[in-house]
Amino acid sequence: MKQVFAILVAGCLALPVFADEDAVAEAITDYMGFATYEAGIILPAQLDRDVFEAAVFVDTRDREQFEAGHIPGAVHIEWREVPVRIAGLPESGLVVLYCNTGSLSAQATFAARLMGRENVVVLQSGITGWRETAAYKPE
Repeated sequence: MKQVFAILVAGCLALPVFADEDAVAEAITDYMGFATYEAGIILPAQLDRDVFEAAVFVDTRDREQFEAGHIPGAVHIEWREVPVRIAGLPESGLVVLYCNTGSLSAQATFAARLMGRENVVVLQSGITGWRETAAYKPE
């Protein structure tokens, strides 16, 4: 089971399948050992006007869902593409990844944070939660 998980994580991080499983497991363990419960998340209620206007929003859903409607100003990077397109994410300032409910974007956020992007967070409850409870929504 440990080997399957390590290979899955390696694939998600765009590493070759033959990556050193121990190094991948060590990186995950190190990250999780210091992460707080709140690390890597933001709630819709925390997105007041100042936070909203300063953040970069990344819609991690598929192209069809993005085109059907997204948070205003969001860019589109499908969740599976985040590791290989990490250079396209700002290295400073708040970067908020979201999907419909937060599950897929949480995986992308985890990968980005393991790759050193501590400024990347997942919008807990996704666009669904944002539509229902966001502190600020642009007109």
